[in-house]
Formats: sequence, structure tokens, C-alpha cells
Amino acid sequence: MRIGDLAARTRVSVRALRYYEEQGLLTSTRSESGQRHYGDSAVDRVRLIQQLYGAGLSSRTIAELLPCVDAKVSTPESRERLAVERDRINTQIAELITARDRLNDIIDVASRPNPHCNYV
Repeated sequence: MRIGDLAARTRVSVRALRYYEEQGLLTSTRSESGQRHYGDSAVDRVRLIQQLYGAGLSSRTIAELLPCVDAKVSTPESRERLAVERDRINTQIAELITARDRLNDIIDVASRPNPHCNYV
């Protein structure tokens, strides 16, 4: 599939896909006219990259981990790196839950009728 097709199927911009290639996260073949072509597995690859970016991993970290993902093997170093990232994400989740709970408290307080406020 061409780059525009991959972009449409993954809802990722063409510019982002080019960036992924520059960073070594995604590969393509080139036609004689220089157009990029991707196999069907590129859809899953882009979705994985997006998930890892969404989790806060840098392109450098993703590039370091993808060979282990591709080979379906890991090293003690890659497992440690993944554990560090997992712990960071767990911390973020806990902080987000705390922020959500505080917002809920504010909403609850703001939802109570106040005889001193006369909003229209």
C-alpha cells in the first residue's frame, strides 16, 4: 500500500509516517518512481508506535525496543527498560486518577445550589 493509504488506515499523518521512517521505526520499499510502499503489517506497526508514543516513550526508546519486539525475544536490559517505562506509566495513571477525583469533588461542590449566587 502507498503512504497515503497507510495514513488513512492508521489515521496518522503522512508527515508522521515519514518521520517514523527517518527514525528507523518503520520501513518501506520504493517503487521505480520513488514512491513508498508498505506491506499490510505496517498497519499494526504504526498502531504499536502510536501506542508507545501515547504512553510517553520517545522515538529513541521505541527504536531501541522494536528489534526485541520484532524478534519476539528480550534481554535483561530490554525487560528492565520496559519495567521502568511501565512504572512511569503507572505513576502517571495514579496522578491522573488523583486529578480526576479532585475534579469530581469540584464539580460536586459547584453543583450544589447556592442561595447567594443568582445565575440565569
